[in-house]
Amino acid sequence: MSDTTNQSNDSQAQKGPIIPKSPNEALRPERVPEPPKRSRNARSQIVLFLNFIMTMAVVVCVVAVIGFYYATSTYQSPGPLQTNTNFIVRNGAGLAEIASNLERNTIISDARIFRYLTATHLSAGESLKAGEYEIKARASMSDIMELLKSGKSILYSVSFPEGLTVRQMFDRMLQDPVLEGDLPAALPAEGSLRPDTYKFSRGTKRSEIIEQMAAAQQKLVDQVWDKRDSSLPLRSKDEFVTLASIVEKETGVPDERAHVASVFLNRLGKGMRLQSDPTIIYGLFGGEGKPADRPIYQSDLKRDTPYNTYVIKGLPPTPIANPGKDALEAVANPWKTQDLYFVADGTGGHVFAATLEEHNANVKRWRKLEADKGSDPNIAVDGQPEEQPADNGATVVPPKKKKIN
Repeated sequence: MSDTTNQSNDSQAQKGPIIPKSPNEALRPERVPEPPKRSRNARSQIVLFLNFIMTMAVVVCVVAVIGFYYATSTYQSPGPLQTNTNFIVRNGAGLAEIASNLERNTIISDARIFRYLTATHLSAGESLKAGEYEIKARASMSDIMELLKSGKSILYSVSFPEGLTVRQMFDRMLQDPVLEGDLPAALPAEGSLRPDTYKFSRGTKRSEIIEQMAAAQQKLVDQVWDKRDSSLPLRSKDEFVTLASIVEKETGVPDERAHVASVFLNRLGKGMRLQSDPTIIYGLFGGEGKPADRPIYQSDLKRDTPYNTYVIKGLPPTPIANPGKDALEAVANPWKTQDLYFVADGTGGHVFAATLEEHNANVKRWRKLEADKGSDPNIAVDGQPEEQPADNGATVVPPKKKKIN
């Protein structure tokens, strides 16, 4: 025992004096252990390559997220356009072309962002539609995509008043600066085009408008004809449209159309000539229309043309204009009257009469109005002349008297 004790004392003597330590110092390890050596597997080329791939994948994902966020933000943010502008998408233009043109016109800031993000917003079968569009100032790429996808392009219009001939309608189409394409070489039948206002987008062909007008007129005529008065002395739709065209040209007063129609139908029923000035004009000048400075003379009433209803009996061979809905409905359902005559009343309308005696009195008043204006007695003016039905149904016009239409 004494030997053991001595050895312990010698060991302590060799270590030196005992120095007291704080609790923290006592718990702190006196030597830091060396890190474990890397295994051979960790140092292999395969592991190093896989680590590189994983690192690159993380970097790519981070860049992709940042890029997607930037592209999405740019796509939704206000664009560089400072003022409203018109932008045309031509027929057949693809997404790449549209995006490039938008950037070239400083409407968007980046064609690639518009192209690729727009492609993600278009479902199968969807596309950006051709047309002319108004792009608002500061419009975002998203706004522009929605507009071009909707097809809500700028609409123009061309109007055709009631009573124009086919030739006059064609002239209006030729003068329109937005419509494109040639007109048909052959004119459609007179009375076959519906007078109306037609809206269209840039790039529309003139032939397309004509097709719309013809289809609309055919539909309208069919509808009105089906609801006509069954007692009408008209044998076909052609006669129906022809008489409606005469009514259309005779009066511009809406409330008079059905009354004027009753006069002509009453005349047809009695075998009297219609004696309508607009038919004389069409016989002389055709679809071109009467020059504004060319009056209708008394001698014109005797001109032998297929359309001169002062010469021929019954209706002319074709319509003399394109009648509108009101004129068609007036002929389909005319007023029930006994009137056989009408003459201008000096205010833009007409005064009607059932007997020749009443008509002569109306003509006398009209002539006085014209005389007060200093009108040339050789000029035939608005209205019908005094007339007396002959035994054979013809109409006798007194000679050397001013015609009032």
